Amino acid sequence: MSVLRVLIVVAVGLVLQMALARYSVGGRWVFDLVLVAVVYAALAWGPMAGMWAGTVGGLVQDSLAGDVVGIGGLAKTVAGVCAGVAGAQFIVSSSAARVATVAAVTIGHRLLVVALLAIVDQRWSNVDWLAMLVETGLNGLAVLIAFQASVMLPGAVRSTRDLRRSSLSKRRW
Repeated sequence: MSVLRVLIVVAVGLVLQMALARYSVGGRWVFDLVLVAVVYAALAWGPMAGMWAGTVGGLVQDSLAGDVVGIGGLAKTVAGVCAGVAGAQFIVSSSAARVATVAAVTIGHRLLVVALLAIVDQRWSNVDWLAMLVETGLNGLAVLIAFQASVMLPGAVRSTRDLRRSSLSKRRW
């Protein structure tokens, strides 16, 4: 686990969440790209990376959202550790397994946030199951894009780097 990699993944998730949050249609098309970044870090580098990504990402997202600070941090920390443990115990290398992991973590995260808000604010809010289903689908799509980009990006950078070299500097064996 590299701390810098985890921080970069969380920062990308936070920036994308802030940039794309205004395109949320009437509160129905919700997504949590910070949670996707936490799950990505947990599946890629293990439970400790998931824990750190969840803590940092959740606390920063809580402070930017103006909500109760700490609830998202705790929920994302638990989600990151659970995703990291699931990734370490089971084979989570196929796309379907990654989407299933994100779906389970998204539902667990949302229910944990509702329960923590009920404890802290002393009010029980309703769970919008349709919005949770849409969020699960959008987070699953986002994690598919993230893992596909992480597989394809190094090859694309390498091929463009090879194209920029002059033909005399290329080694031919």
